[in-house]
Amino acid sequence: QVQLVESGGGLVQAGGSLKLSCAASGRTFSSNTMGWFRQAPGKEREFVAAINWSGGSTYYADSVKGRFTISRDNAKNTVYLQMNSLKLEDTAGYYCAVRLRASGRYDARSYDYWGQGTQVTVSS
Repeated sequence: QVQLVESGGGLVQAGGSLKLSCAASGRTFSSNTMGWFRQAPGKEREFVAAINWSGGSTYYADSVKGRFTISRDNAKNTVYLQMNSLKLEDTAGYYCAVRLRASGRYDARSYDYWGQGTQVTVSS
């Protein structure tokens, strides 16, 4: 059974940093794109970042570019999201996901496995 388990969320002041982790179990995803999405109350789930199988290519939403860094450790079947210079508008539930197909990097509907999410709250 495939499981994605996020950790590292919490409460942080604006301007601070957090590092999220997502550990996969049940199968290896070393050949697949992994991504992070977020969802705030009353809003749709939105793309945050994605990383290809090797880690050689990364993709970011404009709203987080220059502040967030996605990385992965295939030996640990884990993907990370380093979040710096956090803003109030970054407050959301953060979800990691794995995409098995070749297309739809930015589309949540293209991702096949999801974690349960971890809450990030940025305070002023």
